[in-house]
Amino acid sequence: MKEIFDPIRDHYTFAQPCGELANHIDFFSESIVNDSEFTVEMFPSWTPTMYINLGNPYRISLHTSTWDVHADTDILVLRDLPTTRYNLPGDRIFTIKFHPGGLEAILGISQVQLKGKLVPLHQILPASVIGQLKDSSTFAARKQVAETFFLEKHQKRESDHYLTFVQDLTDTYHQTHFQLNVSQLAEHHFVTSKSVNRYFHRVIGINPKGYFSILRARTALTAYAASQEFDPCAFGYHDSSHFYKEAVKFMRTHLSSI
Repeated sequence: MKEIFDPIRDHYTFAQPCGELANHIDFFSESIVNDSEFTVEMFPSWTPTMYINLGNPYRISLHTSTWDVHADTDILVLRDLPTTRYNLPGDRIFTIKFHPGGLEAILGISQVQLKGKLVPLHQILPASVIGQLKDSSTFAARKQVAETFFLEKHQKRESDHYLTFVQDLTDTYHQTHFQLNVSQLAEHHFVTSKSVNRYFHRVIGINPKGYFSILRARTALTAYAASQEFDPCAFGYHDSSHFYKEAVKFMRTHLSSI
C-alpha cells in the first residue's frame, strides 16, 4: 500500500495529542492486529517517528537499506528517506509521529543527527517509559503514558528561537496557499534568504526549498486523493497540468527506489 493513495489508516487506530503538545506531535497510533501481510510505502516527510513494537518481528527499509526489527526492539526514524514497513501477521505497533522539530522542542534532541538512520529507541526514551508503554493494556493507556512523560519534559524546556522561526515560516507558507517562494517568505518575515536556509538546516536538516516542495506535494496529493473537486490553484500550482507534472515528478523521485 502506498501512503496517501491506499487505505492505510484502516489498519490503525489514531488519536490526536493534547493541546499543549499539538504543535510538536502529529498523532499517536496503534496497529489493528490482522492475519495478513501487507507493505506500507511512505513518502519522505522529515517527521521523527517512534515505533514501539507490541507484536511480532517486521522489516523496515530506508531507501535501499533494510533491517529486521525483532519483537523486543523499538526504533525511531526521521522519515527523511522513502520508508517501507513490511507488516507480518500479528503486527502490532504503537507509533508516535512528531512534527518537524518536535523532538527538539520536547526532548531537546536535534533531528538533524538522525538523518538516514534507524535509531534504537532506548537512546531517545528512558527504559522505564518504554516499559510502561509496552506493559499498558490499552491504546488509551499508552497514549496517556506518553503524554504525561512528554508534557513533563516540555514544560521544563525554554522556547527555541530557531524552532519558533521555522514553525512561523511554515505556517505562513500554509496560510498563503503555498504561493510564496523562499525569498518572498524571507521578506515577509524581515530576514534574508540566507538566514532562512541556515535555520531550516539547523532545525529540520534540509534546505527550505526542498522541504516546502515535499510539504506542498504531500498536502496537495492528500487533498487530490480525498476529493473529486480538487483545485490545484489552492496549493500554489498554476493549473491542473502543472500539478500533474509536479506530482508525477515527486512520486517518481521518492518511490523509484522502493
